[in-house]
Amino acid sequence: MTHRLLHHDAGHDPGKRPLRHIARFILIGLYTGTRAGAIASASPYRDTGRSYVDLEHGIFYRLARGRRPTKKRQPPAPIPERLLAHMRRWVRTGAIVSHFVEFNGAAVKSVKSGFRSAVGLAKLSTEAGKVTPHTLRHTAATWLMQRGADPWKAAGFLGMSVEVLLDTYGHHHPEFLRDAAAAITTKPSKNIVSGVDCGVDLAAYRERRRKA
Repeated sequence: MTHRLLHHDAGHDPGKRPLRHIARFILIGLYTGTRAGAIASASPYRDTGRSYVDLEHGIFYRLARGRRPTKKRQPPAPIPERLLAHMRRWVRTGAIVSHFVEFNGAAVKSVKSGFRSAVGLAKLSTEAGKVTPHTLRHTAATWLMQRGADPWKAAGFLGMSVEVLLDTYGHHHPEFLRDAAAAITTKPSKNIVSGVDCGVDLAAYRERRRKA
């Protein structure tokens, strides 16, 4: 999808490649799992209302300058090397002016219509549900789990709780329920009494889950 939109990243005439800004949005979303608003405001230059990308040290400060933190956490995160190389090139070649996602040299407030056009251009199936900008965040979380990333570190990188990450994407992890699958073919332990592991307080666990 991004290959079609970037087309080897040659030139940046919006008249010839009107969805180039969407390609940059997609790359940033897939490689960082950042929310759409923070990507739209991302800039290599510090300023009020902008999410700052430190290209020298490779850090994405996702919370826009001057804005207070909310429940939708946007912690700073290191930028993957492949994406960082793209971002540095966009600045070096003048592909962008002030923001990484901009059209006609100006920042965009929303990429919904452009993203919708990109989905159509890529002929993506929507049978399983709509493909939206937030889908990129889901994809990033899924990739991290599929690649066996440490859940605590992955959650910190994405800016979500470990509980949400595991409840929603944990089944993609290669170690998901692997211990249970292995245990079912092993011999019973001497610590097992009447089919219940003495080291596990099942009643207390159920009560905690009920309250949650």
